[in-house]
Amino acid sequence: MIIDDDEDILLSAKFLLKKHYSDIIIRNNPKEINNLLSTESIDVIILDMNYRIGYNDGKEGMYWLKHIMSIRPLMVVILMTAYGQVELAVEAIKNGAFDFILKPWSNDKFLATIHAGLQLSKTKHKVSILESANEVLGKTIDQKFGPIIGKSDAMKNVMDVIDKVSVTQANILILGENGTGKQHLAREIHRRSELKNGPFIHVDLGALSESLFESELFGHKKGAFTDAHDDKPGRFEMAEGGTLFLDEIGNLPYNLQSKLLTVLQDKKVSRLGEGIERPFNARLLFATNAPLNKWVAEGKFRQDLMFRINTVEIEIPPLRERPEDISEFVNHFLNIFKTKYHKSHLKIEKEALRILESHLWPGNVREIQHTMERGVIMSDGHDIKITDFNLSAVPIQSENGAAEFDNLNLQDIEKILVEKALEKHEGNISKAAKELGLTRAALYRRLEKFNL
Repeated sequence: MIIDDDEDILLSAKFLLKKHYSDIIIRNNPKEINNLLSTESIDVIILDMNYRIGYNDGKEGMYWLKHIMSIRPLMVVILMTAYGQVELAVEAIKNGAFDFILKPWSNDKFLATIHAGLQLSKTKHKVSILESANEVLGKTIDQKFGPIIGKSDAMKNVMDVIDKVSVTQANILILGENGTGKQHLAREIHRRSELKNGPFIHVDLGALSESLFESELFGHKKGAFTDAHDDKPGRFEMAEGGTLFLDEIGNLPYNLQSKLLTVLQDKKVSRLGEGIERPFNARLLFATNAPLNKWVAEGKFRQDLMFRINTVEIEIPPLRERPEDISEFVNHFLNIFKTKYHKSHLKIEKEALRILESHLWPGNVREIQHTMERGVIMSDGHDIKITDFNLSAVPIQSENGAAEFDNLNLQDIEKILVEKALEKHEGNISKAAKELGLTRAALYRRLEKFNL
């Protein structure tokens, strides 16, 4: 963008630059700067120093330079004047100007200065995105994501699908109960993809408030809201050249689903508070534990968004459907926490191991992880006992297929049976009460007792 009150200067500059650049904006009034910065994607500004007849002290140009740098600290500004004062040039550079051009200019010098400014602008933009991405990645740097564990046929089928889709750019929807390892699987897809050297950006939509949705995902302009002290790229921009994983997509409110759909369709984002559309290039992965197909039928989830996010669906089966994988997870986490807590001598008692392998693990892999850590911490001797694990009272599968419980606290078992009856009959109180052999009133009393 070139701003000068001399129309001849503007036309001469544009004529020279149009041979080298596709988008050149010329204006004769600096008061248009605010509007242009909010609606156009500008890399370099060439700013005249004087706009009033008879004034050549450069104060106007200095004012507008300071104004630009206050609202766009990363903007590359080149000042231009017919009055070559060394002191003015030094002051301008101290206030953030990239360089200083004297009129009349040398074409070669003019072009070289603008080219250098453009390169600096691109570098600043990349650094800004990388810094923001690094901030996000730093929050998860300590998390350990090892190889995918599972020798069951169900997990072999999942890995077969991953082999096929990882090398593509297809949008993937990962389904599974809480704790089954959906984020772990998403990272594995990224690791096997052609974008593995790019960033992996994870966004938990379930933990994102509606007020922060656009700012976090699409970014914001300085001053867009009270705490927006700087321009900030969103997660879509941070994931450039890598993978963006939108977790808990089912928790996205219906009124925000259309905004996400628009971005997925256009492959462009607009930061909050500005009208500039920025294209992005990132692989998109999604995950949820919600029954999205059912919600689509009920009008709770947009069908057109569903079509966009699930080019391929991958469902991770819960541990109760692949009991042969339980021992692998038990040994995997046992070794991790033995090392972490310096208890290399520990092993699990046979009876404790049998109960662990028979447990239904309603919390799936995450529950095994927490259980094993507790067992290692609480163990005093060489063997970890079942009491060290403190498993919750849920049914386990006996050898003859009958349901047993791993502790016999009546209140715990009663609560579990009430929960299961309600789940089986989809919240129908009459049917659940009949199944339990209770009256409706008696079931209501238990619901209140257990805060269900």
